[in-house]
Amino acid sequence: MAADDQRGAMFRVIVPSQHSRVTFVELFFDLVFVFAVTQISHTLLHHFTPLGAVHVAVLFLAVWWVWVYTAWVTNWLNPELTPVRLLLFAMMLGGLVLSTTIPTAFEGRGLWFAIAYATMQVGRTAFWLFATPRHRTAVRHNAIRILTWLSISAVLWIAGGLTEGEARLWLWIVAVTWEYISPAARFWVPKLGFSSLEAWAVEGGHMAERCALFVIIALGEAIVVNGATFAELDWTANNILAFVSALVGAIAMWWIYFHKGAEAGAERISKSAESGRLARLAYTYLHTPIVAGIILTAVSDELVLKHPSGHSDTRTIVSTVGGPLVFLVGTILFKYAIRGFLQLSHGAGILLLLVLWWFAADLSPLWLSIATTTIMIVVAVWESVSLGSEPEDAAEH
Repeated sequence: MAADDQRGAMFRVIVPSQHSRVTFVELFFDLVFVFAVTQISHTLLHHFTPLGAVHVAVLFLAVWWVWVYTAWVTNWLNPELTPVRLLLFAMMLGGLVLSTTIPTAFEGRGLWFAIAYATMQVGRTAFWLFATPRHRTAVRHNAIRILTWLSISAVLWIAGGLTEGEARLWLWIVAVTWEYISPAARFWVPKLGFSSLEAWAVEGGHMAERCALFVIIALGEAIVVNGATFAELDWTANNILAFVSALVGAIAMWWIYFHKGAEAGAERISKSAESGRLARLAYTYLHTPIVAGIILTAVSDELVLKHPSGHSDTRTIVSTVGGPLVFLVGTILFKYAIRGFLQLSHGAGILLLLVLWWFAADLSPLWLSIATTTIMIVVAVWESVSLGSEPEDAAEH
């Protein structure tokens, strides 16, 4: 009984409309993923081919999934307690191994990547199951369901690490697909069946803040890389303009996500009677393209900074236009999930970027960057003016 009481003390008490602050240890844990995001963007930069893009996509989806699953568990458990802190410290070690193997995950260190990833996913979930008191049957059943699904995918990840070439790629594609469909399938397992939506209740404000912090990580990584790249270049007029365009573009992305969306999302999920459903859709799935768009834009910024003149090649066009495009698609869907309507400003920005893509080959990398930054500024200002002057449930319809 005493052991059950100790386990029960690890759980947060979820109170509707209450926002638990993100703890310092969670912020410390997130630092590992600054490195992971940097590794992903640099790997894409150096392997910008169709096959390289597929490789990086698989690795990015894995990195995001291990982070967001940890955010779910630390939403339910109390990171201020020593056992949970020790879990996060162990996860940091696994995250560093995972991050260092990203550039060569499809070469010599694939097995290390697979072992680190599988250990983090299975180990964290096993800890959650162990920490759950026996009388909390619904939570224990949820942990068993998730552990079952992740154990199956772990076999696929490690099997991929033991193979090479196409076999590794296909095994890892199956593994990451298996994991991404698992929440939508509500982690069905024989005998236990589907998990209930009630069992997925979260402290909404905490979940919203955790995902917003990952967006900050991605934006911060882009700014750091831009600054480091710019410091090594000759400060010509083109390079200075490229640097300013990259910074203003990052500010526009921040404005689009944080000025209205992040706060509205935190408020909506905190008051929602189905916080688990909203967290699964808006913060687990729909944040994936938001973060991916920022990472792709970071690749563009480095390309433009180093080669601002001449005609834009394919990788410059794909990253410079595709990054903001993927970001806006993710953001418009995220805000639709929390507000219930598609924002006209974001839709217009998506259309303008698609039109720009048609003419992109005729522009230099610098002017292409300036054009995409201008479009993002228009979206940010349009949303701010629209939602600032009208009731939020009526604006931009």
